[in-house]
Parts: sequence; C-alpha cells; structure tokens
Amino acid sequence: MHKDREQVRQPDLFTRLRTNQRWDVLDRLDLQVRWGGYGIRVLRCHLTAFLPGQVVPFHQHSEYELHFIPQGRGKVAFEHREYDLKPGMFYITGPGVAHEQWSDESDPMYEFCLHCDITPLPEELGKSTEWGDGIEMSEAEECIRILDSSSAVPVADRYNAMACFLDAYRIYDEQRVGFYTSLKQAIIQMLLRAVRAFAPEEQTVSIPERDMSAHRYRQARQYMEDNASRPITLEEVAMSAGVSPRQLQRIFVKEGEATFREELEEVRMTRICSDLATNDKPIEAIALAHGYANVNYLYPVFKKKYGLTPAAYRRRQQSLATSFGPTT
Repeated sequence: MHKDREQVRQPDLFTRLRTNQRWDVLDRLDLQVRWGGYGIRVLRCHLTAFLPGQVVPFHQHSEYELHFIPQGRGKVAFEHREYDLKPGMFYITGPGVAHEQWSDESDPMYEFCLHCDITPLPEELGKSTEWGDGIEMSEAEECIRILDSSSAVPVADRYNAMACFLDAYRIYDEQRVGFYTSLKQAIIQMLLRAVRAFAPEEQTVSIPERDMSAHRYRQARQYMEDNASRPITLEEVAMSAGVSPRQLQRIFVKEGEATFREELEEVRMTRICSDLATNDKPIEAIALAHGYANVNYLYPVFKKKYGLTPAAYRRRQQSLATSFGPTT
C-alpha cells in the first residue's frame, strides 16, 4: 500500500514541477556536503526541458554531471558512438568527458541534472574515525572510486536515484526543521544510488558487529543507573535488555564479575556515598531516595561494604573535606 502511494506521489510532484516552471530553485542554494573524507559542492541541481529535436552540441565540464531521464526520449553521443535515451535511464559524465545530446522530434526529453565538484578534504577535516565516521569514510571512498571508473554509457536507474531529485524539491518547498540537513542527505543519496548501478552485486558488509554480551551488560547497567532510586527486579532489568533473567545473571557474572544484586547494590551505594559526603540530608531520606525503603536494611549492608556506619562515613568525609579543602 505504501509503495503504491509513493508511486502516485512522485509522478504528481514531477507534474507540478514541470508545470510551475520553478526548475532552477535548487541552483540558488549554496549546498556544500561533507561525505566521509570528501567535500561535495553542488553547482547545479535542476530540471531541464529539451525542445522537440533540440541539439546540445558536443561539450564537456570540469565537474561531475549526472543526467536522469524522467520523461521523453532522445540520444546522447560520446566521441563516435551514440545511445538511445528513454524514461528511467541515466548516465554519468565525469570531468572532461565530451558528450552531445539531442531530443526526439515527437517525444521531447526532460532531464534531471546534478553538477557537482568532489574534492578530497584536508586530513584534519576528513580523517575522523569516531561515531561511525570511519565506516562512512570507507563507503564514500568506494563510491567515489566507482564514480570515477564508471562508464558513461546510459543504464537503467535501478536504485531510483531519480526520486532523490523530487525529494530535494519537496524538501525545499516544505522547508521544515532540518531543511538543510535533509537536502544534503538527498544529494548524497543521488550519488549513492547512482553508483550502485555500477557496483558489484555482492559486497561484504563492513559495519562492525557488537559483542552482544557486553552490549546487554551495558544496557542492563544503564537501566539500573536510571532506575536505582526505586525498587527494581532482575526480571524487569532483563526485559529492558531483551534477555531472560537467567541469561542476564550469566552476563553479569561474565562481564561484571558480580551478581545482579551486587551490581545493583554497587550503583546505589555509590550514590549514597556521594550524598553523604556532599549534603546534610537525613540518612533516612538518602536511603529512601536510592531505593532502600527500609533504612534499617541500609545500615548492615553499608557497614559490611565500607566498615563504617553511614553516619560515621559522613563525619569522616566532612572531616577530610575540611582538612584538605581550599584555603581562603
């Protein structure tokens, strides 16, 4: 159902775009996109209409140009060879590739065009490997390599890069929160979907896989940190991590070398110690704020762990703060 609605929406948008003559509104934007270790400057992004039988004589550009045919027919020629163009096809002309285009006499051609410069970024700007940047860098490098080595011969737009042009126009018209970011993503998708048509069918996924035991331990531990101020159970924490209680117990022993109860106690005690050292709240209130509904249970647990009662711990910490605090 969703796919059918999309197929209806996109042609309707193209019809409105073709009718209202606002084909060059995206050309007015100074779009600069960082993709991995590359900077992409969009020079032109627009819809072009050819008159019946119109010829654009041999020419070349110093930038990359992606040509997509949404409607009509025509031909493109490179050196001494020409190719037919029809709806749903596209071709790429890299820097210095001479080409000639002409439109059919009875079925004049429309063409979405993206002109862009692609430049390697300086090392200090383009070599971060944090937050997934390393993966994106590798993917961008592979895509640019394919773009540089791809043939200019027209092929089918198998990955629907053409839809990204319509997305870009829609984003421009709506101009909602994240407008500029959305436009940059549309440009990257145009390039990415285009080069996929020339990429090998089978590629190894390079995204690193998680150590699921360590990941679930971190999830469980974070849930405990977030909810330690109220009574929580092993079953509740296990559900938050997506495992059974028995499996979570094994994870705690493996990753934290402690049981669930010991981990929870460690979280709570750390916070109680901080409160005892930094404020004068009653011990009963501190115990209640950190998950101990009965303060009488806190005293033996605290003394067993630290060798002091909560009150004695507070006096010691306050004494240390007085002895080693800043002088005036």
